[in-house]
Amino acid sequence: MRRIPKMELHCHLLGTVRRKTFEDFARRASLKALSESAQAPISESDVEAFYTRGEKPVGVLRVLRALDRWLLKSPDDFHRVTYEYLQDAASHGVRYAEFFWNPTGTAHVSGQDYPSVLSAIRRAIADAEHDFGIIGRVIPAIDREAGAAAANEMVQWVIDHRAEEVLGIGIDYQEAVGPPDLFIEAYATARRAGLKTTAHAGEFGLPAENVRCAMDRLQVDRIDHGYSIINDSQLLQQALNSNLVFTVVPTNSYFMRTLPRERWAQDHPIRRMREMGLRVHPNTDDPTLHHVTPTRAWAMMARDFGYSVDDLRQCLHNGLETSWIDDSTRRAWRTDWTARFDELRSELDLP
Repeated sequence: MRRIPKMELHCHLLGTVRRKTFEDFARRASLKALSESAQAPISESDVEAFYTRGEKPVGVLRVLRALDRWLLKSPDDFHRVTYEYLQDAASHGVRYAEFFWNPTGTAHVSGQDYPSVLSAIRRAIADAEHDFGIIGRVIPAIDREAGAAAANEMVQWVIDHRAEEVLGIGIDYQEAVGPPDLFIEAYATARRAGLKTTAHAGEFGLPAENVRCAMDRLQVDRIDHGYSIINDSQLLQQALNSNLVFTVVPTNSYFMRTLPRERWAQDHPIRRMREMGLRVHPNTDDPTLHHVTPTRAWAMMARDFGYSVDDLRQCLHNGLETSWIDDSTRRAWRTDWTARFDELRSELDLP
């Protein structure tokens, strides 16, 4: 699993922060608070809680908010986090990564403007490609909790500061607070500007109607999560007809909390999506917080959800086909990566 050539298409930059890096940032914040005779914003017990993942894990949104509010204080911090994420991903056979970053929180909470932080992320992408051979692309994501006006503002930042490392936009954070129909204007603006689009939808047990809105009204190129589509036969058929790809997350916290432990693997939507013929691609989402690597994410597809070697081969193709690379690169990588997959399969004498 580690040696399979991989893509990451669904990973949040602030969910990749190494614990050591988080502790360094927290220590710096504590020293600043001490110098101002104030209380440290993040305690050692907070850090321990953030990186603890039990049988019924809590969500990671509070960790991401803490990073924006207290810890990420300069573009160099974003360079460090981006570079370390790409280094870690490359060590697990990831050759290409499209990862999310929420500029609204960076600008309005951290107080760092979009161009400055984007420049730091781009430098980290270039450094990681030079050092580890991995290609990185960043997806500025709408913070749906911040509302439609903030979404429109963010999309305009992306358009005004076009960069080759930014191919499209996404949307994340709490789906119940910001359903996709609030952001139709922002997505239309992005499409008119030639940007690709994806959206988190159907993630937290919310209705399939959110997935329908993302498909029909936001007109996305792919769906992140999308699990509730299995409950709507008409929408399911629409997705099958369009060959839509879903970037899924085997370690999604919602199903670990809500499905009985003894039935989790059997009843998980990712298993049912395969059985229904939907096209999926496995990803890590928030790897250091979920205690998952790209290797483990792919292994879980087989070990827990019953994906065969042929199914994994199709997952590889699904990623290539839904990624935002140019067609000539897609053709070349499909040839090379498939040959490598088949070589590994033969070497291990897998059926």
